[in-house]
Amino acid sequence: MMKINSEILNFAKIFFLIDLCLVIYSLIFQDSIWLLNTQVAFISSLFITIASFLSYRRNINGRIANLDLSKSQKGEDRDKIDEIDDPFDLYTEYEEIPEEELTPQKIKEIIQDEKSKVKKNSFKNTIFSAGGFLSIYRVLGYGILVFGFFALNNNKLLIPIAFIVGLGVVPIGTLLSKLRK
Repeated sequence: MMKINSEILNFAKIFFLIDLCLVIYSLIFQDSIWLLNTQVAFISSLFITIASFLSYRRNINGRIANLDLSKSQKGEDRDKIDEIDDPFDLYTEYEEIPEEELTPQKIKEIIQDEKSKVKKNSFKNTIFSAGGFLSIYRVLGYGILVFGFFALNNNKLLIPIAFIVGLGVVPIGTLLSKLRK
């Protein structure tokens, strides 16, 4: 069984405390339809957040498991901190080419070389991170959000302000938990 991180528990406590305050407010000052709107939005946004966290964590753990630290890039000996901080060697200082050696053709070659590196790395990052943004749980969470919105709207129960307030519980809870530190 996986041990729950104390920081995740603090986030959860704050989320549910804010939601409890919202439920109490809805019951005292508003009506049950207001409560329904806030809870549909809150549960959907919480599900999306949890699914995003789990899918990105799985993605990062997979990348770490597949990371080959034994190979050096370009024959250079980089220390372990450099390999972790800059795995694609993006921040290495290069020696400058003297200005008299820079011809228009040379400049075009340098630009084309840098563009190909960026395209290759961005495509590679997109493929590696696809599991994070195409997680079935995350897609299911957005599906619940859209379904809940349309179900409320089609039954003439949608109160947009209440729905937005319910959606705001997770971001506000995250902000409050970070400010609390």
